[in-house]
Amino acid sequence: MTSLSIPKLRTIPVLLLAILFCLDLGWAQPINQISADSVDAIVRTHMTNKHIQGVSIAIVRQGKVILAKGYGLANVELNVPATPQSVYAIASVSKQFLATGILMLAQEGKLKLDDDIHKYYPQAPQTWQGITLRHLLSHTSGIVREAPAFDPAKIQPDSVVVQSAFPLPLEFPIGTKWQYCNVGYFALADVISKVSGQPWATFLKQRVFSPLGMTATRTTTLSEIVPNRVDGYEWDKDHLHRAIPYRALRPSGAFLSTVLDLAKWDAALYTSNYLTEASQKQMLTPFVLKDGTPYPYGLGWRVDTFQGTQWVHHGGSLPGFRTEYARFPQKGLSIIILTNGEEASPETIAKEIATLFLRSGAGKVASGK
Repeated sequence: MTSLSIPKLRTIPVLLLAILFCLDLGWAQPINQISADSVDAIVRTHMTNKHIQGVSIAIVRQGKVILAKGYGLANVELNVPATPQSVYAIASVSKQFLATGILMLAQEGKLKLDDDIHKYYPQAPQTWQGITLRHLLSHTSGIVREAPAFDPAKIQPDSVVVQSAFPLPLEFPIGTKWQYCNVGYFALADVISKVSGQPWATFLKQRVFSPLGMTATRTTTLSEIVPNRVDGYEWDKDHLHRAIPYRALRPSGAFLSTVLDLAKWDAALYTSNYLTEASQKQMLTPFVLKDGTPYPYGLGWRVDTFQGTQWVHHGGSLPGFRTEYARFPQKGLSIIILTNGEEASPETIAKEIATLFLRSGAGKVASGK
């Protein structure tokens, strides 16, 4: 009897192990799992079609990186590969950080979003009466897009650039239209400096970047040494050129960063450690124009829908660089695309990658072959 019972006892664990083994394989590669090969194919197709030399991406789920990868070259001349640690000019993706600085000061009661600009620029023209910080943040002020004094080859105070726009007429009545305005973000940077009592770059470093461990994120610079810096490129008909970067520090496109640093910021946006729930709600609420029409831009973020879900995003453009940071908060998904090709369309890349996840509901990326 003992000899008959022993095989039965041994068989049960073996069967259980086999079942668990099969279940484990199924968990590791579920049917709705996204293959890294699919992501690779999207990125490489764009690189070929748009002559992009280097791309770094991060795909983030609920603040956790599920894929971070570099493609191509960060520097063509030295044959340096692009990696998740590569440092790109993120251009107007920077605007959300200036907006964050303003909102943090508002949380502390040091300013109000509906403060008139004359509070900070008493010498501003009468035609600017009624322009608020909220208008500057949402590109609804009517101020021209670029100030006459801005010179990409010249370093000068932000206030000088802003004041050069004083003599110009407004493009439209305040709050009646949306029109992209970089001058507004020069003014906002100056407001952060005036209210906080320290340079806006220092304020953001001390209050946001350093606490989050965003050690690669800093203001743009030509002269200082930046480890892992990426060079920008332009494609002209049939050959490649190095793009000529701005010497000027431009608050509207202020920062250098990596996909991994931006992923740390993404994780912070799921908390109220930096921006309260109320501040984040304001940031992501479409601005309502004077005629009652909501425009799909909040405070430093575009606010749209994509495939039936909220799509919060911003792109960036500087000579030799095109960037996109796309969040789908209702799905807990974020996609960060940094490129060093002027012809790149990172927004399209992000949307194509997002489609893989949004259609499948996947939360993991399977290893490529």
